Amino acid sequence: MRNYFCGWYFRCQSEQQTLAVIPSVHRTRESKFCAIQLITDTQSFHIPYPYFDFHRKGDQINIAGNCFGKEGITLDIQTPDLHATGSIRFGPFTPIRYDIMGPFRYVPFMQCRHSVFSMRHSVDGMISINGTPYIFENAIGYLEGDRGYSFPSKYAWTQCSLPDGALMLSIADIPLGGFHFTGIIGIVLLHGKEYRLTTYLGSKAVKIEADEIIVRQGRFVLTVRPQGQSGHPLRAPVSGAMVRTIHEHPSCKVFYCFEENGTPLLELDAPNAAFEYEY
Repeated sequence: MRNYFCGWYFRCQSEQQTLAVIPSVHRTRESKFCAIQLITDTQSFHIPYPYFDFHRKGDQINIAGNCFGKEGITLDIQTPDLHATGSIRFGPFTPIRYDIMGPFRYVPFMQCRHSVFSMRHSVDGMISINGTPYIFENAIGYLEGDRGYSFPSKYAWTQCSLPDGALMLSIADIPLGGFHFTGIIGIVLLHGKEYRLTTYLGSKAVKIEADEIIVRQGRFVLTVRPQGQSGHPLRAPVSGAMVRTIHEHPSCKVFYCFEENGTPLLELDAPNAAFEYEY
């Protein structure tokens, strides 16, 4: 039996609050299990479940009565450390034009494959977490996913909802066929137009540091500058098992600049972007 994981990252963002929910399923040579992780502006939780609590039918995922899908999320988690109940509804998804992996979707034995299901959709409803209500009224959502056997050993990732669009960028050390390369996948959605920055379209990482990331692709340059906040711990897969601790800040200050031939198409000091740096 091959080691394997599959996870979905639901991010819900209002002007005041952030909630990310990550259901996942895992298989190793020794065991099979599933899990739900929650991360807010101030804390994170990891709740493991037996494998038989995981059910999937099409796009609908169910873990021990907690439901996740295109329509929204319903939670009913009762543990000694976490009481999370409520539901939120999603509006129509904004998908990208084609698979973010491009031709790499056909390459076998890749360590991790990424998907972007919706760059932007509306979020309405309420979820209570240990007595704190997370209220979303015409808020903004984002949905992506990963599958494979391990997260990259080194990577950086950011996501942000823009006033009229959305942005995501991931840079990672990719092992493939005995060698390594820096893989880049990114989407800048502005005013209904999709700009794609990826390795297979010629993107190069000019700089990868904790305080600044610069990606260049032809006439386009994307600069990302996080403002130094530390993240909250999350579990990440290694050979299918959730034995690695990474850190994500789901709502921090990040400066973005996206230029075409030196002219800014976007300059934004985002107060509530998501950011991870694991280099």
